[in-house]
Amino acid sequence: MPRWRIRSSVPAALAAAGLLLAGCANPSTGSDDDDPTKPVTLKFWHGWSAPGEVKAINESIERFEKLHPNIDVKATGNVTDATINQALRAGGGEAPDVVVSFTTNNVGQYCDSGMWVDLDPFMKKTGLDKKKTFPKTLLDYTSYQGTQCALPLLADAFGMYYNKDAFAEAGIARPPHTMSELKAAAKKLTVRSGKDSYERVGYMPSFRLYQGSPDRLFAQWGPKYFDADGKSRLAKEPASYDYFKATSDLTDAQGGFTDLEKFRLTFGDEMSSQNAFLTQKLAMLLDGEWRGLMLKDAKAKFDWGVAPLPVPDDQADTYGRGFITGTVAGIAHSSKHQNAAWELVRFLTADTDQVVDFANAIHNVPSTFAALKSPKLDADPRFRTFFKILENKHSQALPPTTNGNSYVVSFADYAYSVEAGHAKDLRKGLKKLDDQIDADNLQAEN
Repeated sequence: MPRWRIRSSVPAALAAAGLLLAGCANPSTGSDDDDPTKPVTLKFWHGWSAPGEVKAINESIERFEKLHPNIDVKATGNVTDATINQALRAGGGEAPDVVVSFTTNNVGQYCDSGMWVDLDPFMKKTGLDKKKTFPKTLLDYTSYQGTQCALPLLADAFGMYYNKDAFAEAGIARPPHTMSELKAAAKKLTVRSGKDSYERVGYMPSFRLYQGSPDRLFAQWGPKYFDADGKSRLAKEPASYDYFKATSDLTDAQGGFTDLEKFRLTFGDEMSSQNAFLTQKLAMLLDGEWRGLMLKDAKAKFDWGVAPLPVPDDQADTYGRGFITGTVAGIAHSSKHQNAAWELVRFLTADTDQVVDFANAIHNVPSTFAALKSPKLDADPRFRTFFKILENKHSQALPPTTNGNSYVVSFADYAYSVEAGHAKDLRKGLKKLDDQIDADNLQAEN
């Protein structure tokens, strides 16, 4: 699911929600009178808003209701994390029973605060073996410190889209596998239209471009953000320095930050017909699996392909890896129908046919082992490239914290200053960043 749609951070008040929820009587697998076989109405809140996506989730609900005729699902779409969290804190009859978030960044908060219930007891009671059902990376980003408060509802994998026509014109035989190859290809594919302007840029390393937030490409280095004690260690992470050097070299090879930024500001909206890759202003683009469907729908006027993102030269054997994230589903702590809610969550996340149908409909990566092997899955090899990225043992998701995506935002803010040339001393700047992240996390925990 494209991250462009919801990039909200959870209000700071959520950090204290655990204190408010500690006294709530929410049995781990529903109360005695919570019978999923009796007539019940579930309130289901999600973030899908595009017509095709809303149609797909509504069809999913219809399939569920046929299997469970006693359960009526009332869906509300286009709901942000902030709105969901406000409703869960307030509780009452209007709060949702089943909730879906488009970001994994806040799972640590959901689990730690108890706002989303632990799903392990439900899985044990109904015989769902999570380790045999979901890839480990997806289980990691839907849990926190042993609490599995969410399950993956389709996944997102990031790779590289490339213009095959431009590659052929430039005499480049295949997409780059390493960062040095990326630099060489980007330089060769860049076409100037004047002293400080472009017709096309090979690869735009800007952290502000579309899906190019710094954590996405950084995953190609396999960085470790925190140590065993939960302390930020970006200043101690060798990958941090190699990463910023690589992106700086990419920028310099194509004309420098000032010219590239000026060109970036001419780009159309990411989701519009003026997307810079679609209009061939970019020869390569970091993006997720959903972009392929949009390129098909837009009838792109050039031949395009998909490949994994390049990796550092000294980690060439990890080629095929990528950044992983996805949509997550859970049960609200305040729900009085948790057993029925679990039936919906289990259907949406673990029913093979449902996962395949939904993945095909909205062009997201399936999130179960069985769905990934299903013969019913879209056979387009470009789409399936992202399945391989998901299954690659080196692929990486962001580690969850009780402070949600605060550290990701702080890292991005620092990266913006680095790419603009304002942060000269990386070691000093990264140490200051570590201190800020640690202070923010400590404040969230207290």
